[in-house]
Amino acid sequence: MKLADRLRVALAAADRDHPVLLTGDFRDDDPAVAAYPAAVLVAVTDGPQPGVILTRRTETLRTHAGQVAFPGGRIDSDEDAVAAALREAQEEIGLDPNRVEVIGTADRYRTVTGFEVTPVLSVVPPGLDLTPHEAEVAEVFEVPLSFLLDEANHKEGSLEWQGRERWYFEIHWEGRRIWGATAAMVVNLSRRLRWTA
Repeated sequence: MKLADRLRVALAAADRDHPVLLTGDFRDDDPAVAAYPAAVLVAVTDGPQPGVILTRRTETLRTHAGQVAFPGGRIDSDEDAVAAALREAQEEIGLDPNRVEVIGTADRYRTVTGFEVTPVLSVVPPGLDLTPHEAEVAEVFEVPLSFLLDEANHKEGSLEWQGRERWYFEIHWEGRRIWGATAAMVVNLSRRLRWTA
């Protein structure tokens, strides 16, 4: 079975299994804070060992500088989550939307900054020549899908933020720290897909 078909079957099966998912972060100072719709592209490379394309943000960005993230951003008023994820991936890493096979959308995750993020699961050919947007993306790299989705690699951590202890997940890969909303979306995909390589 092709990778895209395996992912499609796994995503559809998850709807019947009702996994326990992470819903997001909520701000204590304003639980009704407006949610801004956003989308990210979870691009899985269709190679002998499927991988997931991630970025490391530049250190000069105003928010989340240096953090690891999926390509993505706000959903414009004239587009849906899929269109936004494809547009943002093209802008951030030069990924041609025509090279992307969309599998479907996964569970939304709400960030502490008020974004309601929809992950768009997709398959892309391996070995694409990607060009990071120099003002936004310091690095584009790939992590094996089997490693990312293995719950043994999902470590819980905590920190104090706004006077309260907050819990989060983190995943370490070759000296890179994947944490926060990105790690939470990976954890949700792991619980949904129950992937075996």
